[in-house]
Amino acid sequence: MNSIKSDQLLDAKGLACPMPLVKTKKAIDQLQPGQVLEIQTTDVGSKADFQAWAKSAGHQYLGIREGGNVLTHFLRKKPNEQTNDSRHPHVIRNEEFEKKVEMNPDIFVLDVREPGEYERGHIPQALSIPLGELENRFNELNNQDQLYVVCQSGNRSNHACKILTNKGFEHVVNVVPGMSGWNGKVVFSK
Repeated sequence: MNSIKSDQLLDAKGLACPMPLVKTKKAIDQLQPGQVLEIQTTDVGSKADFQAWAKSAGHQYLGIREGGNVLTHFLRKKPNEQTNDSRHPHVIRNEEFEKKVEMNPDIFVLDVREPGEYERGHIPQALSIPLGELENRFNELNNQDQLYVVCQSGNRSNHACKILTNKGFEHVVNVVPGMSGWNGKVVFSK
């Protein structure tokens, strides 16, 4: 990663999900097509966020450099100006989903946050498959099940819902705003 020349540096250190991605979206809009944005962040969830968002928006994710607690991502702005940053059409708000979980403890929840985020508190029956691993692990899921997908803020889960839909899953619902607004029962790992 040391050989990548960036055209602009974005300092997103100290910001938590979803702010590094929000600031990145604004910064990349200011670049010319083909230019490279370097983003420095301390948010561990950004590893999956930036890769998934770049892919869905048509930008090129060039890689990551890790140094201490700073993660430095490199994104090349796509050649054209059109974006493909659409929202998954099936969404449930936390309040409604919390009631569903209370009424049906066997409801299937897929948590796509990073392992450290999952360990710090997750919905009891949630299965952890980080967003960055979903393309290689989606076969662990039953495509006939109703899947409720959760992350910290609804962004990674939105990307996960689109990935699963593209893999033939028909019953996929994004839980928003996710764990950042979750008031239901939480368990801790490790």
